[in-house]
Amino acid sequence: MNLFIFILRSSWKMVAIAIIAGSLSGGSSAALIALISNQVSQNPNSWFISVIWGFAGLALVAATTNFISQAVLIRLSQNAIFQMRMRLASQIMASELNHLEQLGTPRLLATLTDDVQSVTSAVQVLPFLCIDLAIVLGCLTYLCLLYSSVFMLLLAFMVVAFASCLLIFNKGKKLLVVVREEQDLLFKHFRTVTEGIKELKLNYNRREDFINNELQTTANNYRRNNIRSLTLFAITSSWGQFVLFFAIGLVLFALPSLLNVSAQTLAGYILTFTYLMLPMDNLVNNIPQITRASVALQKIETLGLSLSEYTESITTPPAPKYTWQSLEFKGVTHRYRGEQEESDFILGPINLTIHPGELIFIVGGNGSGKSTLAKLIVGLYIPEDGEILLDKEIIKQENREWYRQYFSAIFADFYLFDRFLGLTNPNLDTQAQAYLKELQLDRKVKIENGKLSTTALSQGQRKRLSLLTAYLEDRPIYLFDEWAADQDPVFKELFYTKLIQELRNKGKTVLVISHDDRYFSLADRIVKLDYGKIEYDSSQT
Repeated sequence: MNLFIFILRSSWKMVAIAIIAGSLSGGSSAALIALISNQVSQNPNSWFISVIWGFAGLALVAATTNFISQAVLIRLSQNAIFQMRMRLASQIMASELNHLEQLGTPRLLATLTDDVQSVTSAVQVLPFLCIDLAIVLGCLTYLCLLYSSVFMLLLAFMVVAFASCLLIFNKGKKLLVVVREEQDLLFKHFRTVTEGIKELKLNYNRREDFINNELQTTANNYRRNNIRSLTLFAITSSWGQFVLFFAIGLVLFALPSLLNVSAQTLAGYILTFTYLMLPMDNLVNNIPQITRASVALQKIETLGLSLSEYTESITTPPAPKYTWQSLEFKGVTHRYRGEQEESDFILGPINLTIHPGELIFIVGGNGSGKSTLAKLIVGLYIPEDGEILLDKEIIKQENREWYRQYFSAIFADFYLFDRFLGLTNPNLDTQAQAYLKELQLDRKVKIENGKLSTTALSQGQRKRLSLLTAYLEDRPIYLFDEWAADQDPVFKELFYTKLIQELRNKGKTVLVISHDDRYFSLADRIVKLDYGKIEYDSSQT
């Protein structure tokens, strides 16, 4: 998908208006050149007034249509960029979590940041390039009308030159594709720098190994291929400039001895070529930027197609029923495809029934499938086999969004928002302030208009703020994935002996993934996983 098709998809009518206005601008510019050339070569005094009026009229038409074309294309291009950003964000939101995890954060970030920025930068210069192209076409039309035989000779020469430029250009484009692939890996290493900085600082050998054998190698490959591609584009630009000068020299020095060319025709050709130098230079010099944007658009399109294969149906869900009776998992399985795993991890088949008001501990060793089961329970992962039934209603694509509204979950890799998004309770600030006091954060955080004064706290305190959000959501079922792991002993005991007990006493179902065996006795049920299977369920004993 190239830039023109990208813009055309936004509004073909606006593109048509821009093309018509640009063509008028280019035609008027060419007519101005013809008028100037004719006046310079002949200078008929009897036409002096008409020439002035003609010049003024053409200049006004050229300037006006130039502005109209640019204004339309600027609005159109910015709207296209806006739509692309929103479409990408929507596609990511609508994609299955498992697929997003397989794509990886570096690839998603590279597309959302660098690819979109490359397209944005190219789109910003596109209106001016369209005007330059219109001027070039208009001037070439004038040259054809001025002396068709000379034009045909120059056209043949330009075709040969263009074909040679195209060969160099294609080599550069292939290298840019390689550069873009290396950029995904570079983003992965940058993520290591930001998220693993403490571990890298603590171990000199690890840090040097990472810098020299990972980061530097990838960055060097990226630099080398970028230099090669941009050098090829520079050759294309220089060759194009040489072709233009050669054409001027051909007309000026060679053609008069080969053809019977009048001084007026020569003057017209020289003047037109001189006028063409700036728009031609702009067109050629922006080839790298346009090509990079084309590669970025292909990457964005590929990601979009990939996401569309795993798109979930998202519609405004009805409110959840707070008087539900049972949540059943019948033969549910899920296959996790890890990128570096020798074999797939299979969770299940899971047979499990959950009731309102239960406090259930989900336990097991590392890698036993606890977090995968948690994502299945809340509807973030989709079962490959088996059924999930809420009050005997099978959860399918059509009602999965509704099903998810039953859950408030805090995962081990949680994200903390600084505003209570989606909550419209008029007493929100008052309720939140009361919960802050219970969570022992009222001296550190204030709330105004549903916004937290700060989230720059310790990990344990940030988890308490996430618990505050879960309280305010007031969902029927709560899930906590190793929530207490970052809490001090005092607050950890408060969590197990008071906070989750209060939720259960309110009729909430509470699912807790935990390794804190000293608190297992507080649970109504214990579900133990081992290698993806339910090894033990205390409700069945």
